[in-house]
Amino acid sequence: MTLEPTTTVALDRRLAQEQSTCRLPSVAAGLVRGGELVWSGAVGTVTGRSDGEPATADTQYRIGSITKTFVGVEVLRLRDAGALDLSDRIDDHLPETAASDFGHVTVAQLLSHSSGLQAETSGPWWERTEGGDWADLLASRPQLRFRPGARFHYSNVGYAVLGELVGRLRGVPWDEAVRTGLLDPLGMARTSLRPQAPSAPGWAVHPLADLVHVEPEHHAGAMAPAGQLWSTVEDLSRWAAFLAGGAASLLSPETLAEMCLPIVVNDTPGQAWTGAHGLGWQVWNVEGRRFGGHGGSMPGFLAGLRVDLETGDGCVVFANATSGIGPISVDLLSLLAEHEPLPTTPWTADAEQATGLDLVGDWYWGTTPYTLRLAADGGLVLGEPGVHRGSRFAPTDTGWVGLDGYHEGEPLVAHRDPDGRVGHLDLGSFRFSRTPYDPTAQIPGDVHPDRWH
Repeated sequence: MTLEPTTTVALDRRLAQEQSTCRLPSVAAGLVRGGELVWSGAVGTVTGRSDGEPATADTQYRIGSITKTFVGVEVLRLRDAGALDLSDRIDDHLPETAASDFGHVTVAQLLSHSSGLQAETSGPWWERTEGGDWADLLASRPQLRFRPGARFHYSNVGYAVLGELVGRLRGVPWDEAVRTGLLDPLGMARTSLRPQAPSAPGWAVHPLADLVHVEPEHHAGAMAPAGQLWSTVEDLSRWAAFLAGGAASLLSPETLAEMCLPIVVNDTPGQAWTGAHGLGWQVWNVEGRRFGGHGGSMPGFLAGLRVDLETGDGCVVFANATSGIGPISVDLLSLLAEHEPLPTTPWTADAEQATGLDLVGDWYWGTTPYTLRLAADGGLVLGEPGVHRGSRFAPTDTGWVGLDGYHEGEPLVAHRDPDGRVGHLDLGSFRFSRTPYDPTAQIPGDVHPDRWH
């Protein structure tokens, strides 16, 4: 797909504004649509000096906590292979943690940052200190800050534990498991544990002067699964396409959707919440539209990955500065949608829906009216999804199953009389009849003999 020149100009201009206004030595970004990189840009030099090497879409940047998404996907691949269950205690697989403060937390709680485990290490600032091994981390006695499952509490230490879990079950270090299981199949040859030229050095930009300070780079050891990986615009765009559903051979669409369900809300007092965490992915709710991805930061680097889970449009962005980047991912995605709107799918008639016409129309749950209609995908729509108890339903062997809202996962069955007429609907034991408390329908508790009076 080739973007219109006016679209490219608008995207290039917005990226240049970000680099200049936020005082970033360099910034690079890319947009994904239809599973491919449709635009990329880079502004600035990797040193921040006018005579430095220009940044490109092939410049490596440290991606920080986006690393966690690779670890999370590998954990779910292990689950799908039968090697673990998300409800397993972590000491079921890492028995040495049984004597720790956190051995009883579950795999799912670690993935969703709801384990209550401390955010950072007990020792020196791990992001700026050469890391020790798993034994060293365990010896530092990580502690629970909250009751497991009680609330969201971001934990880098939790992902160190998950990295050890992946390594233990795969029989190789976590990064090798990620490389062979995910990076190589996706063609992400420029994503690595340590920087590979051409790569950007990490800088801190003085907040009150146009000066830079070198940030350290090292192996984080046992903490590496929390933020070690490096990548490029071209490589991470492949990961964005994966999140958009482009690699069913590596992870089923059902598991990917499961990972992106918001499990724990990131609640900031006094503010409307828009962010949450699923199983390894951050998810955002922007005026009802759902996005998935993750942010990343390490000393000297900022990164972001965001994908519209409905359209599959995605954005990746990198900067080699410790702080300062703005809402560039949201802005670039908005510019793409504004300048290059997705085509509207034309309506066509569907003769197969004729077999379901006896289901459509008005139904009543008690005295509450609902309209049931046929959906283009072969399912049913009861009421208005997202309003009260309106839901969508997908067909099953015995009826339908709810896809969202109050009735998600609940069975819907149409009961017919001896003449084949649909007499009532049974939705998770709730009875829907054609009129309120229809005397000819089977209503639990029976219909009062006085009926309506």
